[in-house]
Amino acid sequence: MIRIRFITFIALLISPFILLGYSVQKETQVFAVKDGQELKMDIYQSDSVSILPQPCIVFVFGGGFKGGSRDFQDYAGFFNYFANRGYTVVSIDYRLGMKGQEAPGMLNYKPIQNAIDLAVSDLYSATNYLLENAENLHIDPSLIIISGSSAGAITVLQADYEERDNQPTADVLPVDFRYAGVISFAGGIFSKEGLPSYSQKPAPTLFFHGSADRLVPYDKIRLFQIGMFGSNSLVKRFKQERYPYQFYSIENIGHEVSEYPMFEFLPEIDKFINDFVLDRKQLMIDINYKDIMRKSEQSDTPGSYYN
Repeated sequence: MIRIRFITFIALLISPFILLGYSVQKETQVFAVKDGQELKMDIYQSDSVSILPQPCIVFVFGGGFKGGSRDFQDYAGFFNYFANRGYTVVSIDYRLGMKGQEAPGMLNYKPIQNAIDLAVSDLYSATNYLLENAENLHIDPSLIIISGSSAGAITVLQADYEERDNQPTADVLPVDFRYAGVISFAGGIFSKEGLPSYSQKPAPTLFFHGSADRLVPYDKIRLFQIGMFGSNSLVKRFKQERYPYQFYSIENIGHEVSEYPMFEFLPEIDKFINDFVLDRKQLMIDINYKDIMRKSEQSDTPGSYYN
């Protein structure tokens, strides 16, 4: 296993040179049918011939669980960047549980909880599809990294948490399966038991979050034990338990951090995967990042976004 990972790492190092002159191909497949809806995934791979199974990055789009799409054109640069570096990139559909719902709050949390449950269930279904078809898709089932923006970031953080906490929702995954890494662009975890506590060590996690985010809380929104726990709050748990992570705390910027790191931090994301996932470095890194030339957009609140 160590030898395979080493060879995979070497292949990724040289892939930018090997892949020059090649293009990225997209294939769409149906991975599940739920509530009468076909759930599809777009699979992005370089058309070069790979000598080894590739690490896989699964992406979950944002849109407040009420909108968005897996093939939103602004994501294309992110998908192509990593496909050209020897990764298989998979962007998935999921059911949108907040369509037609009022703004969530601590006294009206059931709709958002249901929406998160639906999205996590669909991510698990997509994961199982990839595992079952790993040989045909030429991906390494031990190197599946989940990433997401906003609602998608909530979904991937929640999915890894529920799997590592042995929650019944994750029983659909193989017993020995673990996500290899998590990349969150302005996400959080919904919990009815206070700040999430993992029964098993979580996947190495890369957090991006703006300190002025009012849509997905940078820290937390909580009523007694019920709450949405954002990146800053989750990192406290990671520090306490010495879980590997990297946290880009973007000062005085709002919810736009759910998108622009996918354009402006691509080398940093690539380095995180190499260091934390492929090399398995046990690092805990906090980066307080401030761009004095960037003016923050006015961040939506749940009330303004859903009404």
